[in-house]
Amino acid sequence: MSEKPKIQNYHLKTVDIMFKIREIDHLVLRVSKLDSMLHFYCEVLPCTIERRQDEIGLVQLRAGRSLIDLVPVSGKLGRMGGAAPGKEGRNLDHLCLRVEPFDADGIRKHLQAHGVAAGAVEQRYGAEGEGPSIYISDPEGNVVELKGPPNVATGSPLL
Repeated sequence: MSEKPKIQNYHLKTVDIMFKIREIDHLVLRVSKLDSMLHFYCEVLPCTIERRQDEIGLVQLRAGRSLIDLVPVSGKLGRMGGAAPGKEGRNLDHLCLRVEPFDADGIRKHLQAHGVAAGAVEQRYGAEGEGPSIYISDPEGNVVELKGPPNVATGSPLL
């Protein structure tokens, strides 16, 4: 007889943490058929193309305050993710959470205390513009990006 897993009642739990999640900044989808995905997100849904980087294989769509990034599996970024979406390949590249405040040292210390390895702080483009972010992985290997505010020098597309 196996023991039932213990379930935490997280919605009632008060956690002393040094940052909060404000919203989803962007979601990255690995795609096999870019044209049909563009049609769906821009014609069926009311997204618009905000930015294209064809040299690396990235199309960023505006979805309200957030972005949906489409990464063709045949492009430079897409090939880095392995097999095309399906039984043997993943469709989601990563989930990005906009956090505040973005204190890189404090976030890294918090993650380390929980046994979570953190990538380098790098400047990446998100829904609010270019700004600092850190990549981590969840227990099942999904990549989560913790995104800070846009750099003042680059401004914000949504101000």
